[in-house]
Amino acid sequence: MSPPDPARFRAAMGMLPTGVTIVTATGPDGPAGATANAVCSLSIEPMLMLACLDRGSRTLLAVQAANRFGISVLHAGQEQIARSFATKAPVADKWAGVAWSERDGIPAIDDALAWIASDLRDVIAGGDHVIVTGEVTGLETSEGDPLVFHGGGYRPLG
Repeated sequence: MSPPDPARFRAAMGMLPTGVTIVTATGPDGPAGATANAVCSLSIEPMLMLACLDRGSRTLLAVQAANRFGISVLHAGQEQIARSFATKAPVADKWAGVAWSERDGIPAIDDALAWIASDLRDVIAGGDHVIVTGEVTGLETSEGDPLVFHGGGYRPLG
């Protein structure tokens, strides 16, 4: 049996609904951020997060330089933010018009459902992505419905 082609694999993985997040760090030229759905808790004891970023991501470089990163979990009304941060647009363009604040030295999307701050722990090669893990140092939560990615599109959960 031959392996499936990448497009078919991508389509199959698109059937798995995922939460939508923005992974952020403070880079040498200011805030950096990228949309990511390969994000999850890794451990409770110790509290660890895991995020996967494209090998060519400017945000990955910022995370590595800062040795810290944040994860903003988007709510159903933040689809435009997810779309903007999923592009290769200049960094300043991604942040234009986005309400954000710096929390404990890490950029955070305002009004997100959750924000998790982490100190970088591991950087692991993973194909065309890099897996970063971090020890949780801060956490904020609010109420609302999450933004979900499923079947190639953004959707509210309900």
